[in-house]
Amino acid sequence: MTVKQLNLLCKDTLMEHLGIEYVELTQERIVAKMPVDRRTFQPMKRLHGGATMALAESVGSAGSFALVDTDRYAVLGVEISGSHVATTRESEVFGIGTIVHRGQTQHVWEIRIEDKTGKLISLCRLTNRIVPIKTEK
Repeated sequence: MTVKQLNLLCKDTLMEHLGIEYVELTQERIVAKMPVDRRTFQPMKRLHGGATMALAESVGSAGSFALVDTDRYAVLGVEISGSHVATTRESEVFGIGTIVHRGQTQHVWEIRIEDKTGKLISLCRLTNRIVPIKTEK
């Protein structure tokens, strides 16, 4: 899986609507950027916490998706939590996901949402269940 392939998968999805774009992908880390604009603002023209959580889920889910054999396994997000420690009006934020547990049936990701200066906006954790795809007999 490549960054280009991940971005192509996002056509006509929430990620495309919010302007989320993947920019880095390795076995241990994934990074995506999201604009802070009319699509992701709350009424006070600051980054909406829900948009932040959508970025975090998009990062961690794509990270697991890139690590599994998608012909045999599906990735299901089962739990997400986030602590919003700041807000921003900056032009974009980055979701930086690091895998902290890579088991056969479960992945746990830590996702830092930072502005372009590296200031921490939110700290999130996502748990994904890795399940076999059942084939028809």
